[in-house]
Amino acid sequence: MTKRVAVLISGGGSNMVSLLRDMTGDHPCRPCLVVSNVPDARGLAKATDFAVCTAVVDHTTFAKDRAAFEAELQNVLVTAAPDIICLAGFMRILSAGFTAQWQGRMLNIHPSLLPKYRGLHTHQRALDAGDSHHGCTVHEVTAELDGGPILGQARIAIDDGDTPDTLAAKVLPYEHQLYPAVLRRYAAGDHTPIYLGV
Repeated sequence: MTKRVAVLISGGGSNMVSLLRDMTGDHPCRPCLVVSNVPDARGLAKATDFAVCTAVVDHTTFAKDRAAFEAELQNVLVTAAPDIICLAGFMRILSAGFTAQWQGRMLNIHPSLLPKYRGLHTHQRALDAGDSHHGCTVHEVTAELDGGPILGQARIAIDDGDTPDTLAAKVLPYEHQLYPAVLRRYAAGDHTPIYLGV
């Protein structure tokens, strides 16, 4: 049976686009909704170009009431009835109560080789640590920030002269390969991690 996928974004949605492009043909999933917490996120227009329904749950209208924001987000998602949720540059930390409702059905892509560098500024942190390699990870979402089971990683070499911007540019194409590959397998029941790159 085809799985319904909701994608959550906050910005340009390049990983969202890679997922939407892949969910065709014999893919076990189809997109049912793209949700953003930012009303003018560029990814919303891109989703519309793919004829995917969109919604906005603007976190700023809830001030600092995260529970109210998450309750509205939950309402929007339940109405769309996704089988899987993909976080694709969604820049809000979700509570344990929210993630528990989607346990085993929510994925995220993170720009580091987890468990290294959870949270923000991952490219700078890899450079500051003198790492030889960097990359990205797709993982299941749990209550632990960037701490769920790893479903795939892509590695790149860090070269002399790399900056946070050049690392981000080198990692991004691998993100666009890795996330669709993981989703395709995950939806088919295969949780074996995928490894790409060097």
